[in-house]
Amino acid sequence: MHIPELPIYRFIMEHWSSYGAKPALIDAPTSRTLTYADLCRSVPRVAANLAARGMKKGEVFCIYSPNVLEYPVASYGIQMAGGIPTTVNPVYSSEELHRQLIDSGATRLITVPDLLEKSRTAVEGTSVHEIFVFGEAAGAVSFAQLLEPSGPPPAVEHDLREDIVSLPYSSGTTGAAKGVMLTHYSMIAALRQIIEVEQTNRDHVVIAFLPFFHIYGMQVILNTSLRQGATLIVMSRFDFEGFCNAVQTYRINRLYLVPPVVLALSKSPVVDRYNFSSVRDILAGAAPLGETLIKACGERIGAPVRQGYGMTETSCIISIVPPGRTPPALDGVGLPVPGCEVKLVDGELLVRGPQIMKGYLNRPEATAEMVLPDGWMRTGDIAEIDEEGWIRIVDRCKELIKYKGCQVPPAELEALLLSHPGIIDAAVIGVPDEEAGEVPKAFVVRRGEISTAELSDFITARVAPFKKIRQWEFVDQIPKSPSGKILRRLLRTQ
Repeated sequence: MHIPELPIYRFIMEHWSSYGAKPALIDAPTSRTLTYADLCRSVPRVAANLAARGMKKGEVFCIYSPNVLEYPVASYGIQMAGGIPTTVNPVYSSEELHRQLIDSGATRLITVPDLLEKSRTAVEGTSVHEIFVFGEAAGAVSFAQLLEPSGPPPAVEHDLREDIVSLPYSSGTTGAAKGVMLTHYSMIAALRQIIEVEQTNRDHVVIAFLPFFHIYGMQVILNTSLRQGATLIVMSRFDFEGFCNAVQTYRINRLYLVPPVVLALSKSPVVDRYNFSSVRDILAGAAPLGETLIKACGERIGAPVRQGYGMTETSCIISIVPPGRTPPALDGVGLPVPGCEVKLVDGELLVRGPQIMKGYLNRPEATAEMVLPDGWMRTGDIAEIDEEGWIRIVDRCKELIKYKGCQVPPAELEALLLSHPGIIDAAVIGVPDEEAGEVPKAFVVRRGEISTAELSDFITARVAPFKKIRQWEFVDQIPKSPSGKILRRLLRTQ
């Protein structure tokens, strides 16, 4: 598989001039449209105006926003100017945003008007000295200023295999979120792998409600579709009926989903009110799907449901069920993508390939634990691989909880719980849930009489909604090993 030696923005923009007036991004509720010609004009202007404002190569620029049409314009413009976008979940609290700003060393931030106050609070005590906003809001520079005509974009020299071009955050196999250093080369390698299997082309109309801050939304949906000339139907806020309406209105033919939406498509009566006949293909990822749900959704929508599997640390992709193929087990996650090697060590799936991250930002020990000296990377997942190479994920050896495809690190919630004066000790695990996949459950050793409602309010005020603890149990002690490690397997049997 050939991997072009190009900056990622050049690779994505390579054919835009030939797509011209074709719609690139359409806002689902309003039909506001950006064409490929609009993107061609706008991205270099953003790069030139950022350079004129003093942005240098290697600066980290935080994007704290839901999906908006201008999101890729900002991201590619930052990269063209030599900057590094670090993407943040828009539901993050000010405290969570503040931690990522500190850790990443971000110097600038862009957000939406509704999140401006949160952003102002979060940037206090960080290196951020300039805040932009999509649209207009007092106290922030309008993104429109970066779209004004200007000189040419800066000439930036890139070391394609070494220079970081994107800094999403991931918890890896355990612990708090860490900056994942992705290079031009690793991201383009992943895009080539996706394109070769998915065969995305300019005839595809793709739903884009999955967040662009997440590696799935960023690479499989946004970057792949815009590279190949497809049209993205963008939802800033997901609601199921709005999603169904968008499929019908825009004749969407490719759905990229997560398990909760697959569940809704299988069971919700809302589906019966809309026409899904345009849908030809469905790919689900971010968390595993069971065979029953795959069958139910496919039969109801009239299109095959495939699964894919990846990680932020692999620039998104590891394996996919190719279009038109049926895996031996419907709940399998496909075949390794081209150029990606896989093997099992004590049941754990290890991967190696050109899409692997450079490492974790400022965390050499965590990097060494994840990426072995010979280039093999641990996934933290227990898998089976058959003779033909089909992969099936059967368990997780990492401690991470997956709530609706979002990462919830138990260690982060445990640290918060232990900061409460009424708690002596605590542990958090994930427990199965049909809709969410897993939900966080806390085991708490309390000091005195403290209620679950009080603890729930304490946690909810400090974390994003998807990290909320949804089940509670008071216990006399937390089971631990002699070294002090929480024995989560024992908690799962209680």
